[in-house]
Amino acid sequence: MPVVTLPFAELVDRFGPVPDGIELDVWDVEAPYGRPDDVAITFLPFYFGGRHRWQFVHDLPALELLQLPSAGYEHAVPHVPGHAQLANGRGIHDDETAELAVGLALTSLRELGAFQADRANGIWDARQTRSLADRRVTVVGYGAIGSAIATRFEAFRTDVTVVARTAREQDGRHVHAFGELLELAPTTDVLVLIAPLTDETERLVDAELLAALPDGALVVNVARGKVVDTDALVAELQSERLFAALDVTDPEPLPDGHPLWTTPNTVLTPHVGGNTDLSVPRSIELMRRQVAALAEGRPFENLIER
Repeated sequence: MPVVTLPFAELVDRFGPVPDGIELDVWDVEAPYGRPDDVAITFLPFYFGGRHRWQFVHDLPALELLQLPSAGYEHAVPHVPGHAQLANGRGIHDDETAELAVGLALTSLRELGAFQADRANGIWDARQTRSLADRRVTVVGYGAIGSAIATRFEAFRTDVTVVARTAREQDGRHVHAFGELLELAPTTDVLVLIAPLTDETERLVDAELLAALPDGALVVNVARGKVVDTDALVAELQSERLFAALDVTDPEPLPDGHPLWTTPNTVLTPHVGGNTDLSVPRSIELMRRQVAALAEGRPFENLIER
């Protein structure tokens, strides 16, 4: 009987009815699985690392699908067995990450962190801050999460421009190509990054692009830390010319003494864009669809070309 492994017991308990001929089991990929010949689908844990653990996946000769819980997949591509397909968690974290992108922008522009520091020190300072409304927002990356981010920023009455790998018309929007970013930068007040990390996007936001942003522009990164040249960003922040609101960094986690711990004009969260109480139910929804596809012999969703 084909086995589908889920990374923790709560997922199995909440899964609901299982198609005939399919067995669910708990496996956190911390040790070899006891029945390797039976595993057809493995759902990886939410936070998965360590090269030795990938070997346990390679020991599954009947594996058909390796399912990631994240939209990002660059970390997994080199380690997937050649006989298995890889799928990402597209759709699981769209709402969560879009919420955080807007929240980070508001936290920076409206100085919410500074007001909380004032409260801790008993200071009542009703100073003027910057509004999100009427800002020119450029969203870099226009997949499912990028679309969700653009929609939410539009609800705040901003002027949204979207950018992706290739120019096209999509969802009633004109999508600009990455090659146009330098031209768009001078008219960007808020630069939101949600592009996947690839050879093309690594350090896409470099010193030249950052320098082209207007004084006071805000960089919001909910993509991957390496999409930005960290040294170049630190230099801009230390000069206090730009602002940053970061959920991801390079390196990650930040080591002790890294400049981003203390740069001015900086808001930092520890890579929590997809870490809310919505993650489990959305993950289960995707798991059910993938298991149904296995049972019915249909193609899996969210497959990544490698």
